Amino acid sequence: MKRNIKGTLSKSAAACMTGIMTLLLAACSNNTNTTENLVSNDNDDKKIINLFGPMEKSKPNVHNTARTAFDLTIQMAEEDHDLTVRYRTYTAENYQEKTYDDVTLDRVRNNMDDLYLLNPDTIQILASEDRLLDLSVLNSAKNLRDVVKIANTVNGKLSAIPQEVVVHGLFVNKDMFDKYKLKLPNTPEEFMECCRVFKENGIETPIGANRWWLENFVFAQAYADLYNGDQTEELIAALNKGEAKYSDYMRPGFEYLKELIDKGYIDAKTAYTYEAIEGEGPDFLSQKTPIVMAYWGAANTKTAYGEPDFNLQVIGFPSKLGQMPVVSITGYAICAGAKHLDDTVAVMDTILSDEALQIYAETNKVISPSKNVEIECIDALKPLNDKINDDVYVLGSNAGMNVEQWGNTCMIVRDLLNGATVDECMESFDKLQEKALKNNK
Repeated sequence: MKRNIKGTLSKSAAACMTGIMTLLLAACSNNTNTTENLVSNDNDDKKIINLFGPMEKSKPNVHNTARTAFDLTIQMAEEDHDLTVRYRTYTAENYQEKTYDDVTLDRVRNNMDDLYLLNPDTIQILASEDRLLDLSVLNSAKNLRDVVKIANTVNGKLSAIPQEVVVHGLFVNKDMFDKYKLKLPNTPEEFMECCRVFKENGIETPIGANRWWLENFVFAQAYADLYNGDQTEELIAALNKGEAKYSDYMRPGFEYLKELIDKGYIDAKTAYTYEAIEGEGPDFLSQKTPIVMAYWGAANTKTAYGEPDFNLQVIGFPSKLGQMPVVSITGYAICAGAKHLDDTVAVMDTILSDEALQIYAETNKVISPSKNVEIECIDALKPLNDKINDDVYVLGSNAGMNVEQWGNTCMIVRDLLNGATVDECMESFDKLQEKALKNNK
């Protein structure tokens, strides 16, 4: 069984998770004109729970699937416990100069709200400061998939729980693979060969890339053995103690990315400027490029890749162990100093119950954090879904590692895109690890 261990603070580029947050939580912006959610909530005659997140409550006649699904579970909690969950939003505050992560750090440290939606690096920081409640006290916690427990456990405490497991994979045009008699790749070598064939047949850039998600190639190769063996806990402990180096894990993936760039399979200059899906998406949909990368939900939505004019398949990233999904976990967390602690625990137990998560998963067509909740996914996602159900994955975010993974790796991959050598990239990881070790003393 895969298990997690001690995790501590590592401050890094929190903005990298915006690549997911912006797409999953579409209203996360710096619009400061919305103030309707900032209603006084100090009325002692009412039971009110304060939730801080990047989006407001759904408005009538406005369709937002992700928010509607969440609102449905919140409504269940309000009815079950005779209380009100009041949304306090990032967009409703005057935070032009601060990121969402900066704001949540400040609010949790000052006990300003009860319940928060947090990014992975923020979970790591606040949990290491003992500012988040251990959610293992929830009745619903016993139903969680191991991947959620591993990703969000810090110092032995389950610090946050999401309503969905965000899985990243390769989105491929199966028709283009069939045209050139190519099998969908499993290993790095097979993937490289597919790119060679595409390039030689006139496809200028086989891989459509953006500045957010190329790190998934690195994670799949770096941590395939770590997360899919029986020594996960021991291997992470060695990293956290400095007995092993993150750069040794990361080097093969960075060397692989460098080779893809050098051979022209990835356009580094273009990828460096592209936003997720908005940049490479048009070429993928018009069948100019056969491969892009995205998160699970992008296959379900009409605004991304949900209705292409070709046979779409979503597979894992190439690794020595075959196709490997990459998982990044955000989560809802309870402030340890919450004013309404007992009621907030009750709300969390309701919205994370199997009943509520079934509604959420069916509405959004996503992978549930509960091992008891499954949905019938579209055919394109079945290869990825099968891997997750078989407990095959690597984590792109792990609060138990003392070097934050997602944001740091994203930024160092950007250095590679901008001309840095692999050795220079590895030096960056070594410096991050040295800093983390000093912070632990």
